[in-house]
Amino acid sequence: MKKILCGVLCLILVLSMAACGSTPAAVTEAAAVPETVAVPLAAGEAQTVTAPKYVFLFIGDGMSYPQFQAASDYLGALSDDDYEKALPSTAYDTRDGAVLDGPVELSFMKFSVAGSAVTYDSCSFAPDSASTATSIATGKKTYSGMINVDESGATPYETIAEKLHAQKGWKVGIISSVNLNHATPAAFYAHQASRNNYYEIGEELVNSGFEYFAGGGLKKVTGNDKDKTSLYDLAEAAGYKVTYTQADAEAVTAADQKVILIDEHLADSDSMDYDMDRGSGEWALADYVAKGIEVLNNDTGFFMMCEGGKIDWACHANDAGATVTDTLALADAVQVAVDFAKEHPDETLILVTGDHETGGLTIGFAGTDYDTYLDALANQTISYAQFDEQYVSKYKENGTSFEDAMKDVENLFGLKLTGDEDDRLVLTEYETQRLRTAYDLIMSDYSASDFTQEQYVLYGTYNPFSVTVTHILNNKAGVDFTSYSHTGLPVAVFADGNGAEEFGGYYDNTDIYNKLANLLGVK
Repeated sequence: MKKILCGVLCLILVLSMAACGSTPAAVTEAAAVPETVAVPLAAGEAQTVTAPKYVFLFIGDGMSYPQFQAASDYLGALSDDDYEKALPSTAYDTRDGAVLDGPVELSFMKFSVAGSAVTYDSCSFAPDSASTATSIATGKKTYSGMINVDESGATPYETIAEKLHAQKGWKVGIISSVNLNHATPAAFYAHQASRNNYYEIGEELVNSGFEYFAGGGLKKVTGNDKDKTSLYDLAEAAGYKVTYTQADAEAVTAADQKVILIDEHLADSDSMDYDMDRGSGEWALADYVAKGIEVLNNDTGFFMMCEGGKIDWACHANDAGATVTDTLALADAVQVAVDFAKEHPDETLILVTGDHETGGLTIGFAGTDYDTYLDALANQTISYAQFDEQYVSKYKENGTSFEDAMKDVENLFGLKLTGDEDDRLVLTEYETQRLRTAYDLIMSDYSASDFTQEQYVLYGTYNPFSVTVTHILNNKAGVDFTSYSHTGLPVAVFADGNGAEEFGGYYDNTDIYNKLANLLGVK
């Protein structure tokens, strides 16, 4: 009963306070960066340490232990040839011989300190990105759906990024593979009673004065009524250089002072492509981190938050292949910071964490017992989103037969109707029937809003055929999902560099902010 009442209260508050756009009162003018800060110890004493002046915070949205371990195990399962094709990056261990003994560590899995953070918010043990990112950015709990305001929606919370910008004169960069006014990036500059106030969040982005924004496009750039000034026009009027092509982004330098780089190849919902859909030569998350360092680097200091947002989207859709490749893309981005830290070893702190877990991903499946075949995921060459857009959307219009649709499935996911009985990707009679049932459904005038409980468990709100394809490939690889939503799993907190030792242990996600604030000496 308490959980039901809490959920109702959350909904009422989010709806009733949706117009709230309060921002914190102006903070004091930038102060000189202190050379040392007093960091409290557990015994109540304090030690004086030299504070880092370059801080990277990487957030894998929806990324907990299953996501990065699955990516690590996937690399370990690949043959040498597949491994070399999949890994042009330096973010992973090299290997010799035909068989690797175990998983391959991602860049951040090698960090000197590993901790864990609990993610619950003020109304759920399975929280959303708005409230959990608020906890990380401000050290405060709030309701799901709210960004940097208290449970009443009336009191704003100042973020670590805002404090560093105002109090210490640090430059700030915000990067995301999804929309730049989506919940997680917004939690470092915005203060709204509803995460759906995209236009108002965009206005706060412009007014933040932060020097670097990059990645996906802004959502609802003219609001709901289409009559408002475009957020991009507002940004240019406020002194931002806004780019829409990769060539223009490449030409950006620190001399441009304030920039917003919108990825040239926007995909679903104006986000960046899933990494498996990214074309050769197109910028990845790592490229935006590298450009961010170029724009932000200075002798005073900078703070950069980079979100791997499409890890979450892939997990919502139960697409393990896209989950793995976008987790690897985040690891590549972390490696750029690692390389920077090698040049500034005593001045850099790198943190990698998640806001929550999404999908209830697990390594292991009833149909494979104790075995996994994660290399099967390498047969997938397209995300569920692009499969929907480029192929499935045309099947009903063209009257495509199930057998012809399965030719696309074999080409893009490796699943086959017939073949050698030793080939794990050949479908069983049971799996084929699941696909036929889903295909018949999408060829009808179905509506997900009318799904029965059984249908929702099978398909969620996703295209029944696409999600059944990924479910079957996932299971053949030996992985599975329990949900299309978030779960209550704790997340890892990896830390390396100056101050990393503060982040070991098991603690609440609000302590990520608390530890950072103490270490950096902000008020």
